[in-house]
Amino acid sequence: MNHTVLTGDRPTGPLHLGHYFGTLANRVRLQDIHQMFVLVADYQVIIDRDLPGRIQANIDDLLLDYLAVGIDPGKVTIFQHSAIPELNQLLLPFLSLVSVAELQRNPTVKDEIAHSSQSAVSGLMFTYPVHQAADILFCKGTLVPVGKDQLPHVEVTRLVARRFNERYGPVFPVPEAMMGDAPLLHGLDGGKMSKSRGNAITLKASEDETAALIRGARTDADRHITYDPESRPEVANLLTLAGLCLGRAPEEIAEEIGYGGAARLKGMLTEAVNEFLRPIRKRRSEVDLAEARQVLREGNARARERAVRTLEEVRQAMGF
Repeated sequence: MNHTVLTGDRPTGPLHLGHYFGTLANRVRLQDIHQMFVLVADYQVIIDRDLPGRIQANIDDLLLDYLAVGIDPGKVTIFQHSAIPELNQLLLPFLSLVSVAELQRNPTVKDEIAHSSQSAVSGLMFTYPVHQAADILFCKGTLVPVGKDQLPHVEVTRLVARRFNERYGPVFPVPEAMMGDAPLLHGLDGGKMSKSRGNAITLKASEDETAALIRGARTDADRHITYDPESRPEVANLLTLAGLCLGRAPEEIAEEIGYGGAARLKGMLTEAVNEFLRPIRKRRSEVDLAEARQVLREGNARARERAVRTLEEVRQAMGF
């Protein structure tokens, strides 16, 4: 079955290995099978911060990373929120379909509010899942690749689609969530891998920067390297990352290192990561930024055409 896939990222910094193994590699695979829209979610940067930061530089970073990993603009529509007013206008009728209590119960919103840098919860943060419903439904998305933490947002989208269709007539498909099977990668400090925490290896990092980050990675005092995610999570995380880059089982790598200790593990991981990223970094350096920005302009034009058609369907169904 052919699907319309909606996926994307907030432009809050360069993408890292967690993004690659979590979503980017899957997008490259799916682009040959399904119609795909990749969203640069620039409006959603301000859901949990007062200012968007170096927004244009971060958008450029996203574009270069997308093209470097193999996302093909001939197969994929890459677009940004702020260029598609008709998409954002869908938020208004969609908000009328959900209750305040339903938004308050959303566990992902609760978690995002708890970790927000803002002193007060903004209306945009509160209605974030409904904005995501507009992202998915403007293009009649039927498949949404997500991690477990994003499942509640897809459920809001499914709820919005069903209620709109029941109230106004069949306009939207009810999308499905697609759960990834990539192992969860933690940051090099053992915490959540994040652009803002400085604990991730970015796709654009140099080989020396990568080596320095891995040298500072957290391990433990046991010299005998074993793969034990429960009792040795930091060591297991480094073994998992090495396994992903080498295409090998982490248990096998641990056995090979044996009593070589953390130094040998970090040395092997540094070599594996740099070898894995070398062709991606090379392609990234060869991408012309002006051409990447043109890719976004062309994607914005295609996405806006789709959004205009969808908004007109919505207006007609609602009787405007």
